[in-house]
Amino acid sequence: MLRELQTFMAVVRYGTFANAAAHIGLTQSAVSAQIQRLEQELGFALFDRTGRAAVLNSSGRETLAVAEELMAVYAKLGRHAGSPRTGMIHVGAIASAQVSFLADALSAFRQEMPGYRIRLVPGVSLNLLGQVDSGELDIAVMIKPPFALPSDLQWRMLLAEPFVLLVPEAHKKTPWRELLESEPFIRYDRGSFGGRLVDQFLRRSRIPVKEAIELDELQAIAQLVLRGLGVALLPETSMTRWPKGVVPLSLGEDTFHREIGLVERPSHSRQAAATVLAQRITEAAESMNRKRR
Repeated sequence: MLRELQTFMAVVRYGTFANAAAHIGLTQSAVSAQIQRLEQELGFALFDRTGRAAVLNSSGRETLAVAEELMAVYAKLGRHAGSPRTGMIHVGAIASAQVSFLADALSAFRQEMPGYRIRLVPGVSLNLLGQVDSGELDIAVMIKPPFALPSDLQWRMLLAEPFVLLVPEAHKKTPWRELLESEPFIRYDRGSFGGRLVDQFLRRSRIPVKEAIELDELQAIAQLVLRGLGVALLPETSMTRWPKGVVPLSLGEDTFHREIGLVERPSHSRQAAATVLAQRITEAAESMNRKRR
């Protein structure tokens, strides 16, 4: 709730959600989302919403007084030289990152800043992006979106994962393009950023496929390929362990990649500890890249 209270005070100070957003490094929709969460948690409205101005109601004025007291106490704690460095960092991550370099990054961060707790939130990239934008997450490890990020968010490239054609072992000597055109196609969900890359590749390559099944879970897709239900274009990660009985075929010069990176808000609008964790994540990804070469 601390973050939401800080945003609430910014809205009061700057008069509108838009002005507050411009000053604290969030989008207007993110400010609106934080105020809505705060009102839901408190159980009452804080503003009379008339026109563009954010006018405090009586409950809002009472809440403001309490919020100012809380922020003053919090500031005193931060200035206390002997106090431990503590807090909570909310980190979003796609599944493949959680079981690879992110684990190393969290280990390094905990050794450096043991007073901080970390809440790891799983999710698909589109949802994680929205949660960083709204302030629910401090940072997120996700697939690079096929569109421009909101102007106030920052992107750090971490690694690139090549796509392969996953096929039953019996087809390992058949050219990949021939298999895509002849076998049933198990599609990586087009609603995901990775799935959109697959769709773009097929359109660009003008390869007709025989649609069979569409889903988002990579290991589940691999199991369907194992059972002979079709072939699939999937990213090959450092932690990929394909089931015995399936084979990844390289796309050769036609290979395309899924970019994994870190999305975060500007440094002035996030915790200093989140910046430290972001750096440890970057270092862990770089280390993994060196081992893969």
